[in-house]
Amino acid sequence: MLFLSAIRSTSEFFSNLNLFSIPDTIQWSNFSKAWTNGNLGRFMANGIMVCLIKVPLGVLISSMCAFALTRMKLPHSNALFIFILVGMMLPVQMALIPLNIMYSRLHLNNTYLCLIFTYIGFGIPLGTLVFRGFFRSIPNELDEAAAIDGCGKYRLYANIIMPVAKPAVATMFILDFLNTWNEFLLQSVLITKDTMKTVPNGLLSFMGEFSTDYGLLSAGVLVSIIPILIIYIVFQRQFVEGMAGAVKA
Repeated sequence: MLFLSAIRSTSEFFSNLNLFSIPDTIQWSNFSKAWTNGNLGRFMANGIMVCLIKVPLGVLISSMCAFALTRMKLPHSNALFIFILVGMMLPVQMALIPLNIMYSRLHLNNTYLCLIFTYIGFGIPLGTLVFRGFFRSIPNELDEAAAIDGCGKYRLYANIIMPVAKPAVATMFILDFLNTWNEFLLQSVLITKDTMKTVPNGLLSFMGEFSTDYGLLSAGVLVSIIPILIIYIVFQRQFVEGMAGAVKA
């Protein structure tokens, strides 16, 4: 339906209400207009840049947090884990005004730093949950064998635990990329410059106050999901195994 809508003219949306029918006139120009006139290329480049910085950092911080909770025998580790999970219960809307005030005072509004910091903060609870579940399924004998060979905590994390946890890394990479790519509310408040907007906010420019070019909007949405499909195809083998490890624990 989305593809058929992307090649349909706006007039046909109102003359033919059957969105599953083949358009009378195929408008392939909707894709080129969305890319050039709608600045979709710029919006996608901005989103990819934010994702390529935020997602690896988020995965790194979440995995290190889960490693500390599961392999370093911290006191009250379960209480710390519950405290981290409380972050999943806090709605984003609750933090909009405090975050906006804080970033304004730090002169970080309309910068990608404010987005990256905020996305990482809200993503840590889910990442810790997934990695903790997978790390707990890794036998402790690996830690003991590594300690006998003189392996410290940093080498244990980097050379042993993380290579074994590739399914969990792939799972978090997909989920984190998807959440960051599709996030709308925070960036609509923290980013107001048109040249810095990412795809969700950029697609709003396809909608006017009194009219909307639905064909152009559908073409923009269809093109914007391509990076997500590529990420999933690359990591799909490890995705189910990583989620299974999180649920098991």
